[in-house]
This record gives sequence, C-alpha cells and structure tokens, in this order.
Amino acid sequence: MLATIDPIALRLGPISIHWYAICIVSGLLLAVYLAQRWAPEKGIDPENILDFILLAFPIAIVGARLYYVIFQWSYYSQNPSEIFAIWNGGIAIYGGLIAGAAVLYWFAKRHAIAVLDFLDIAAPGVMIAQSIGRWGNFINQEAYGKAVSHLNYVPEFIRQQMYIDGSYRVPTFLYESLWNLVGFIIILGLRRFNKKLRQGDVTSFYLIWYGLGRFVIEGMRTDSLMFAGLRVSQWVSISIIILGAVSIAIIILGATLLYLRKQRPKADYKMKN
Repeated sequence: MLATIDPIALRLGPISIHWYAICIVSGLLLAVYLAQRWAPEKGIDPENILDFILLAFPIAIVGARLYYVIFQWSYYSQNPSEIFAIWNGGIAIYGGLIAGAAVLYWFAKRHAIAVLDFLDIAAPGVMIAQSIGRWGNFINQEAYGKAVSHLNYVPEFIRQQMYIDGSYRVPTFLYESLWNLVGFIIILGLRRFNKKLRQGDVTSFYLIWYGLGRFVIEGMRTDSLMFAGLRVSQWVSISIIILGAVSIAIIILGATLLYLRKQRPKADYKMKN
C-alpha cells in the first residue's frame, strides 16, 4: 500500500514549498504562455498579458481566499490566525474568477482592449489552469465527495490519497480536472477547425461548459460551502451558465441582424432594376 503524499514538496531550511502552490503556479504559467501566444490574433500586445497577470494574480488570490473565509466565517472567527494560511488550502476558485474578472475589465478599459477579445484569449488558459490546480486539492486531501467502499476504477496513488478519515472518498477533484481538460481540448479544436469563431464565442463556451460541470460535480462534494439548500458554488454555476447562454443569444442575434442588414441593399437594388 502506498503512503499518502506529503503536501510539502520541498523544504529549504525554514521555507516550505507546497505542492498546492506548485500546481497553481504551473497552471498560471501555462495560461500566460497560451494567452501571449494568441494575443496577436486579437491585435493585443503580448506584453499586456504579462502586465495584467502581475496585477491580477495576487488580487485573484486575495479574492479567492476572501470568498472562502466569508462563507466559513463561523470557523475563522474562532481561528483568526488561520485566515492567511492559504498553503493549507481553502481557496475558492469562483472568488478568484470574480476578482480576476473585475481587474480584467478595468485593465482592458484602461488599455483600450475589447473585453471580449481579452476574455477569448484568456479563457482557454484559465480552463487548463483550473484542471492543473485541482491536483493541488488532491494532494491536500480536499474537494472530495462522499465515503464509498472502494475506488477500484482509479490508479493506486489516487486511491490511497483519497483514503480520508477511515474511508475512501469520491475523487471529485479528478472529475473536475478531467472535465476542464476535455473543455480545453474542445476549445483547441474549435480554434483550429472553425475559422469563423465570433467575438465572445470562446468565452461563452467556457462559461457554459465550466458552469455545467461545476454544478454537477459540486453536488457530489461533502466539504463545500452551503447556502439556501444548494452549495454556494452551484448557485454561482447557475449564474454563469445563464450569463453564457445570454451571451451566445446576443452574439447570434447580432450576427443575424448584421446579415439581414447586408442583404437589404441587395434586395433594394434588385427591386429598382
């Protein structure tokens, strides 16, 4: 039987480097690389991507932690010294996304960049970063589901790490990681084979795909925050699914009106002749 994985990857004297941090930073670096690579397609200077990340990343981390602490205030009000202990986990992705989106809107307006263009090149990287980041939850033994009798369908190292409090736990982290990976692959396919992607298409797909997966998977978890009968993340998932659907409807409506407008002069010309 394999031992559980030590959450600390490396110790350098008094400094400890956690696997959780390595997963988050690895995902971030890949997201930045992809966004910088695709930025010229939208007429965006790749340097703007790096400037944005240097500003947005620390704010997103604060937002993610603040979101988590707010909904777990009953615990942190009694343990204030742990509010800043993010290396132990407790970072809510949605909190980071909300904070990051606010910074992105401000940054895009300041640098005269179309917000949807920025989101379209950022969304694929965010999705693969989320896929990688979930493995930090795995090592920290968090973001899991109910107790089950066995986990014979997963590799041994996952099975042992998911043995928590005397029971095997449903590896919801794995489901979300794979869901995001599949979504990322679909986006790559759309970018490669569909040359007529409209502004906002990739962003809308991300919102709907991620929202649907998160809503279902969050319902399997036993360690997440609750509000009004559903998990908090499920309420947020519903919101972003609706936002994505409305965004697609607006894009289709706009494209339809533009097509009809282009066709109208041709029809008028034929009538005159």
